[in-house]
Amino acid sequence: MTPLPNPPDYFVAKLRALQLRLRDHLRAQLLKGTAEELSEVAAARGGDTIYRIDERGEAVLLSFCREWAQEIPFRLVAEGLPNEGVVLPEGSRQTPRFRLIVDPIDGTRVIMYDKRSAWILAGVASEAPEAPPTLADIAVAMQTEVPTTRHYLGDLLYACRGEGTRGERHNLLTGEQQPFVPRPSRATTPAHGFASISKFFPGGKALFARLEEALFEEVLGQPADGNPLVFDDQYVSSGGQLYELIVGHDRFNADLRPLLPAGEGRGARRLCAHPYDLCTELVAREAGVIVTDDRGRPLSAPLNLQADVAWIGYANTALKSRIEPVLLPMLEAIREGRG
Repeated sequence: MTPLPNPPDYFVAKLRALQLRLRDHLRAQLLKGTAEELSEVAAARGGDTIYRIDERGEAVLLSFCREWAQEIPFRLVAEGLPNEGVVLPEGSRQTPRFRLIVDPIDGTRVIMYDKRSAWILAGVASEAPEAPPTLADIAVAMQTEVPTTRHYLGDLLYACRGEGTRGERHNLLTGEQQPFVPRPSRATTPAHGFASISKFFPGGKALFARLEEALFEEVLGQPADGNPLVFDDQYVSSGGQLYELIVGHDRFNADLRPLLPAGEGRGARRLCAHPYDLCTELVAREAGVIVTDDRGRPLSAPLNLQADVAWIGYANTALKSRIEPVLLPMLEAIREGRG
Protein backbone atom coordinates (compact mmCIF):
# COMPACT_ATOMS: atom_id res chain seq x y z
CA MET A 1 0.00 0.00 0.00
CA THR A 2 1.34 3.41 -0.96
CA PRO A 3 2.00 5.97 1.80
CA LEU A 4 -0.42 8.76 2.62
CA PRO A 5 0.03 11.89 0.51
CA ASN A 6 0.62 14.11 3.58
CA PRO A 7 2.21 13.57 7.01
CA PRO A 8 0.05 11.94 9.72
CA ASP A 9 -0.20 15.22 11.66
CA TYR A 10 -1.99 16.78 8.69
CA PHE A 11 -4.72 14.15 8.91
CA VAL A 12 -4.91 14.35 12.72
CA ALA A 13 -5.60 18.08 12.43
CA LYS A 14 -8.23 17.59 9.74
CA LEU A 15 -9.99 14.78 11.61
CA ARG A 16 -10.01 16.82 14.82
CA ALA A 17 -11.58 19.79 13.03
CA LEU A 18 -14.20 17.54 11.42
CA GLN A 19 -15.07 15.64 14.57
CA LEU A 20 -15.28 18.69 16.83
CA ARG A 21 -17.55 20.40 14.32
CA LEU A 22 -19.75 17.31 14.24
CA ARG A 23 -19.71 16.92 18.03
CA ASP A 24 -20.74 20.51 18.67
CA HIS A 25 -23.48 20.35 16.04
CA LEU A 26 -24.90 17.11 17.43
CA ARG A 27 -24.77 18.41 20.99
CA ALA A 28 -26.76 21.45 19.87
CA GLN A 29 -29.36 19.14 18.31
CA LEU A 30 -29.64 17.20 21.56
CA LEU A 31 -30.04 20.33 23.62
CA LYS A 32 -32.82 21.82 21.52
CA GLY A 33 -34.54 18.70 20.16
CA THR A 34 -36.75 16.09 21.79
CA ALA A 35 -36.25 12.34 21.85
CA GLU A 36 -39.43 11.93 19.80
CA GLU A 37 -38.12 14.26 17.10
CA LEU A 38 -34.56 12.92 16.97
CA SER A 39 -35.68 9.27 16.95
CA GLU A 40 -38.10 9.74 14.06
CA VAL A 41 -37.36 7.26 11.26
CA ALA A 42 -36.08 9.19 8.25
CA ALA A 43 -35.16 6.40 5.81
CA ALA A 44 -33.92 2.84 5.40
CA ARG A 45 -30.56 2.57 3.66
CA GLY A 46 -27.98 -0.18 3.36
CA GLY A 47 -30.03 -2.56 5.50
CA ASP A 48 -30.13 -0.16 8.47
CA THR A 49 -32.62 2.36 9.81
CA ILE A 50 -31.69 6.03 9.42
CA TYR A 51 -33.06 8.29 12.13
CA ARG A 52 -33.56 12.03 11.98
CA ILE A 53 -30.46 12.71 14.08
CA ASP A 54 -28.38 10.68 11.58
CA GLU A 55 -29.41 12.98 8.75
CA ARG A 56 -28.26 16.03 10.67
CA GLY A 57 -24.82 14.55 11.21
CA GLU A 58 -24.50 13.51 7.56
CA ALA A 59 -25.17 17.08 6.38
CA VAL A 60 -22.26 18.45 8.45
CA LEU A 61 -19.95 15.68 7.26
CA LEU A 62 -20.62 16.33 3.58
CA SER A 63 -20.17 20.08 3.97
CA PHE A 64 -16.81 19.67 5.70
CA CYS A 65 -15.54 17.07 3.22
CA ARG A 66 -16.46 19.22 0.24
CA GLU A 67 -14.39 22.03 1.74
CA TRP A 68 -11.47 19.68 2.44
CA ALA A 69 -11.52 18.27 -1.08
CA GLN A 70 -10.66 21.70 -2.47
CA GLU A 71 -7.18 21.08 -1.03
CA ILE A 72 -6.73 17.48 -2.13
CA PRO A 73 -9.06 14.99 -3.88
CA PHE A 74 -10.10 11.94 -1.90
CA ARG A 75 -12.67 9.15 -1.71
CA LEU A 76 -15.27 9.48 1.05
CA VAL A 77 -17.01 6.35 2.37
CA ALA A 78 -20.02 7.02 4.60
CA GLU A 79 -23.66 6.02 4.93
CA GLY A 80 -25.94 7.53 2.31
CA LEU A 81 -23.29 7.15 -0.40
CA PRO A 82 -22.63 4.29 -2.87
CA ASN A 83 -20.97 1.16 -1.45
CA GLU A 84 -17.45 2.24 -2.52
CA GLY A 85 -18.05 5.89 -1.62
CA VAL A 86 -17.65 8.95 -3.85
CA VAL A 87 -14.67 10.91 -5.07
CA LEU A 88 -14.58 14.55 -3.98
CA PRO A 89 -14.70 17.16 -5.38
CA GLU A 90 -17.78 15.89 -7.24
CA GLY A 91 -17.27 15.77 -10.95
CA SER A 92 -13.50 15.92 -10.63
CA ARG A 93 -11.40 13.71 -12.88
CA GLN A 94 -8.49 13.83 -10.45
CA THR A 95 -7.26 10.60 -8.92
CA PRO A 96 -8.24 10.36 -5.21
CA ARG A 97 -5.15 10.55 -3.00
CA PHE A 98 -6.57 8.76 0.04
CA ARG A 99 -9.73 7.14 1.39
CA LEU A 100 -11.65 8.57 4.34
CA ILE A 101 -14.18 6.28 6.02
CA VAL A 102 -16.49 7.91 8.55
CA ASP A 103 -19.35 7.06 10.87
CA PRO A 104 -20.71 10.47 11.93
CA ILE A 105 -22.78 8.91 14.73
CA ASP A 106 -21.89 5.47 16.04
CA GLY A 107 -24.41 4.81 18.77
CA THR A 108 -27.42 6.58 17.28
CA ARG A 109 -29.87 4.50 19.27
CA VAL A 110 -28.40 5.44 22.65
CA ILE A 111 -27.71 9.13 21.99
CA MET A 112 -31.04 9.99 20.37
CA TYR A 113 -32.70 9.04 23.67
CA ASP A 114 -29.98 10.84 25.66
CA LYS A 115 -29.07 7.57 27.39
CA ARG A 116 -25.37 7.17 26.71
CA SER A 117 -22.55 8.71 24.70
CA ALA A 118 -22.29 8.17 20.96
CA TRP A 119 -19.02 8.32 19.02
CA ILE A 120 -17.80 9.98 15.83
CA LEU A 121 -15.44 7.59 14.04
CA ALA A 122 -13.02 8.18 11.17
CA GLY A 123 -10.10 6.39 9.56
CA VAL A 124 -7.73 7.36 6.74
CA ALA A 125 -5.97 4.95 4.37
CA SER A 126 -4.03 5.51 1.19
CA GLU A 127 -5.95 4.88 -2.03
CA ALA A 128 -4.66 2.52 -4.68
CA PRO A 129 -6.99 1.36 -7.49
CA GLU A 130 -5.08 -1.88 -7.97
CA ALA A 131 -5.46 -2.80 -4.27
CA PRO A 132 -8.47 -1.16 -2.57
CA PRO A 133 -7.72 -0.52 1.13
CA THR A 134 -8.99 -2.59 4.03
CA LEU A 135 -9.28 -2.01 7.76
CA ALA A 136 -5.68 -3.25 8.07
CA ASP A 137 -4.51 -0.35 5.87
CA ILE A 138 -5.87 2.48 8.02
CA ALA A 139 -2.92 4.66 9.01
CA VAL A 140 -4.62 7.43 11.01
CA ALA A 141 -7.80 7.08 13.06
CA MET A 142 -9.75 9.19 15.53
CA GLN A 143 -12.87 8.82 17.62
CA THR A 144 -14.63 11.61 19.49
CA GLU A 145 -17.27 11.24 22.17
CA VAL A 146 -20.68 12.88 21.88
CA PRO A 147 -21.79 12.95 25.54
CA THR A 148 -25.38 13.10 26.70
CA THR A 149 -26.77 16.48 27.72
CA ARG A 150 -26.23 15.55 31.39
CA HIS A 151 -22.47 15.27 31.00
CA TYR A 152 -19.86 17.96 30.46
CA LEU A 153 -16.76 15.83 29.74
CA GLY A 154 -16.03 14.17 26.44
CA ASP A 155 -13.00 12.20 25.27
CA LEU A 156 -11.14 12.28 21.97
CA LEU A 157 -8.76 9.45 21.08
CA TYR A 158 -6.50 9.14 18.07
CA ALA A 159 -3.65 7.07 16.73
CA CYS A 160 -1.16 7.11 13.88
CA ARG A 161 0.24 3.73 12.89
CA GLY A 162 3.28 2.85 14.99
CA GLU A 163 3.01 5.89 17.28
CA GLY A 164 0.70 4.69 20.07
CA THR A 165 -2.66 6.07 21.14
CA ARG A 166 -3.23 9.52 22.57
CA GLY A 167 -6.22 10.85 24.44
CA GLU A 168 -7.72 14.23 25.22
CA ARG A 169 -10.44 14.95 27.79
CA HIS A 170 -12.52 17.98 26.81
CA ASN A 171 -14.53 20.08 29.26
CA LEU A 172 -17.51 21.15 27.17
CA LEU A 173 -18.41 23.94 29.59
CA THR A 174 -15.03 25.69 29.82
CA GLY A 175 -13.30 24.49 26.64
CA GLU A 176 -10.36 23.18 28.69
CA GLN A 177 -8.53 20.14 27.29
CA GLN A 178 -6.40 17.72 29.29
CA PRO A 179 -4.21 15.06 27.63
CA PHE A 180 -4.19 11.52 28.97
CA VAL A 181 -2.71 8.17 28.02
CA PRO A 182 -5.37 5.44 27.68
CA ARG A 183 -4.55 2.23 29.54
CA PRO A 184 -6.40 -1.04 28.85
CA SER A 185 -6.97 -3.45 31.71
CA ARG A 186 -3.98 -5.51 32.81
CA ALA A 187 -6.13 -8.19 34.43
CA THR A 188 -5.29 -11.73 33.41
CA THR A 189 -8.80 -13.12 33.93
CA PRO A 190 -12.30 -11.93 33.04
CA ALA A 191 -13.39 -12.74 36.61
CA HIS A 192 -14.89 -9.76 38.47
CA GLY A 193 -14.76 -7.62 35.33
CA PHE A 194 -16.93 -6.64 32.37
CA ALA A 195 -16.83 -9.08 29.46
CA SER A 196 -19.59 -9.87 26.99
CA ILE A 197 -20.74 -11.07 23.59
CA SER A 198 -23.04 -8.63 21.81
CA LYS A 199 -26.71 -9.58 21.65
CA PHE A 200 -28.33 -6.22 20.98
CA PHE A 201 -31.47 -7.13 19.04
CA PRO A 202 -34.23 -9.76 19.22
CA GLY A 203 -33.56 -12.71 16.98
CA GLY A 204 -29.94 -13.47 17.77
CA LYS A 205 -29.99 -13.25 21.54
CA ALA A 206 -30.55 -16.93 22.31
CA LEU A 207 -27.57 -18.24 20.32
CA PHE A 208 -25.11 -15.69 21.68
CA ALA A 209 -26.40 -15.98 25.24
CA ARG A 210 -25.79 -19.74 25.11
CA LEU A 211 -22.35 -19.12 23.64
CA GLU A 212 -21.51 -16.60 26.35
CA GLU A 213 -22.68 -18.92 29.14
CA ALA A 214 -20.66 -21.83 27.76
CA LEU A 215 -17.56 -19.71 27.17
CA PHE A 216 -17.28 -18.31 30.67
CA GLU A 217 -18.18 -21.59 32.34
CA GLU A 218 -15.32 -23.23 30.43
CA VAL A 219 -12.87 -20.38 31.08
CA LEU A 220 -13.73 -19.76 34.75
CA GLY A 221 -15.64 -22.79 35.98
CA GLN A 222 -18.48 -22.55 38.46
CA PRO A 223 -17.97 -19.89 41.19
CA ALA A 224 -17.31 -21.50 44.56
CA ASP A 225 -19.66 -19.15 46.39
CA GLY A 226 -22.33 -19.10 43.69
CA ASN A 227 -21.93 -15.39 42.94
CA PRO A 228 -21.58 -14.29 39.29
CA LEU A 229 -17.99 -13.74 38.17
CA VAL A 230 -18.52 -11.77 34.95
CA PHE A 231 -20.56 -8.64 34.32
CA ASP A 232 -22.41 -7.87 31.09
CA ASP A 233 -22.66 -4.38 29.57
CA GLN A 234 -24.46 -3.95 26.26
CA TYR A 235 -23.07 -0.71 24.78
CA VAL A 236 -24.91 -0.37 21.45
CA SER A 237 -21.93 1.25 19.72
CA SER A 238 -18.91 -0.49 18.25
CA GLY A 239 -16.76 2.60 18.85
CA GLY A 240 -18.07 2.70 22.40
CA GLN A 241 -17.17 -0.96 22.94
CA LEU A 242 -13.64 -0.32 21.66
CA TYR A 243 -13.39 2.71 23.96
CA GLU A 244 -14.34 0.60 26.98
CA LEU A 245 -11.51 -1.79 26.14
CA ILE A 246 -9.04 1.04 25.48
CA VAL A 247 -9.55 2.84 28.79
CA GLY A 248 -9.67 -0.27 30.99
CA HIS A 249 -13.41 -0.54 31.67
CA ASP A 250 -13.93 -3.83 29.80
CA ARG A 251 -11.71 -6.89 29.49
CA PHE A 252 -13.34 -8.71 26.58
CA ASN A 253 -15.94 -7.83 23.94
CA ALA A 254 -17.08 -9.75 20.90
CA ASP A 255 -19.62 -8.90 18.22
CA LEU A 256 -20.31 -12.03 16.19
CA ARG A 257 -23.59 -11.19 14.46
CA PRO A 258 -22.36 -12.21 10.95
CA LEU A 259 -22.10 -15.80 12.27
CA LEU A 260 -25.86 -16.10 12.79
CA PRO A 261 -27.01 -19.00 10.59
CA ALA A 262 -29.00 -18.06 7.50
CA GLY A 263 -32.68 -17.89 8.31
CA GLU A 264 -32.01 -17.27 11.99
CA GLY A 265 -32.08 -13.87 13.61
CA ARG A 266 -35.20 -12.21 12.17
CA GLY A 267 -33.28 -9.10 11.14
CA ALA A 268 -30.57 -9.12 13.82
CA ARG A 269 -28.19 -10.62 11.28
CA ARG A 270 -28.83 -7.68 8.93
CA LEU A 271 -27.74 -5.16 11.55
CA CYS A 272 -24.13 -6.30 11.69
CA ALA A 273 -21.11 -4.13 12.30
CA HIS A 274 -19.65 -2.72 9.09
CA PRO A 275 -16.18 -1.32 8.29
CA TYR A 276 -17.21 2.22 9.26
CA ASP A 277 -18.14 0.89 12.73
CA LEU A 278 -14.63 -0.55 13.16
CA CYS A 279 -12.61 2.15 11.38
CA THR A 280 -11.00 3.19 14.68
CA GLU A 281 -9.72 -0.31 15.45
CA LEU A 282 -6.23 1.19 14.96
CA VAL A 283 -6.81 3.37 18.05
CA ALA A 284 -7.49 0.25 20.12
CA ARG A 285 -4.59 -1.69 18.61
CA GLU A 286 -2.08 1.11 19.20
CA ALA A 287 -3.25 1.28 22.84
CA GLY A 288 -2.45 -2.41 23.32
CA VAL A 289 -5.89 -3.96 22.78
CA ILE A 290 -5.92 -7.07 20.57
CA VAL A 291 -8.71 -7.08 17.99
CA THR A 292 -9.26 -10.07 15.70
CA ASP A 293 -11.89 -11.45 13.38
CA ASP A 294 -13.92 -14.54 14.27
CA ARG A 295 -11.05 -16.83 13.21
CA GLY A 296 -8.38 -15.07 15.26
CA ARG A 297 -6.91 -13.09 12.35
CA PRO A 298 -6.37 -9.31 12.05
CA LEU A 299 -9.37 -7.41 10.73
CA SER A 300 -9.13 -6.98 6.97
CA ALA A 301 -12.61 -6.09 5.71
CA PRO A 302 -12.66 -3.76 2.68
CA LEU A 303 -13.34 -0.09 3.37
CA ASN A 304 -16.84 -0.02 1.94
CA LEU A 305 -20.34 0.26 3.37
CA GLN A 306 -21.73 -3.24 3.04
CA ALA A 307 -19.14 -5.73 4.33
CA ASP A 308 -20.26 -7.50 7.51
CA VAL A 309 -17.59 -7.56 10.22
CA ALA A 310 -17.38 -10.01 13.12
CA TRP A 311 -14.80 -8.96 15.68
CA ILE A 312 -13.34 -10.00 19.02
CA GLY A 313 -11.50 -7.65 21.38
CA TYR A 314 -9.19 -8.61 24.26
CA ALA A 315 -7.79 -6.00 26.62
CA ASN A 316 -4.37 -7.68 26.66
CA THR A 317 -2.45 -10.74 25.50
CA ALA A 318 -2.97 -12.64 28.75
CA LEU A 319 -6.76 -12.45 28.34
CA LYS A 320 -6.47 -13.46 24.70
CA SER A 321 -4.38 -16.48 25.65
CA ARG A 322 -6.96 -17.51 28.20
CA ILE A 323 -10.16 -16.94 26.19
CA GLU A 324 -9.30 -17.48 22.52
CA PRO A 325 -8.43 -21.23 22.68
CA VAL A 326 -11.87 -21.86 24.19
CA LEU A 327 -13.84 -19.43 22.01
CA LEU A 328 -12.55 -20.23 18.51
CA PRO A 329 -13.58 -23.93 18.53
CA MET A 330 -17.04 -22.84 19.70
CA LEU A 331 -17.29 -20.42 16.77
CA GLU A 332 -16.19 -23.13 14.35
CA ALA A 333 -18.99 -25.32 15.68
CA ILE A 334 -21.49 -22.54 14.95
CA ARG A 335 -20.17 -22.17 11.41
CA GLU A 336 -20.55 -25.91 10.90
CA GLY A 337 -24.08 -25.91 12.30
CA ARG A 338 -23.13 -27.67 15.51
CA GLY A 339 -23.48 -24.64 17.80
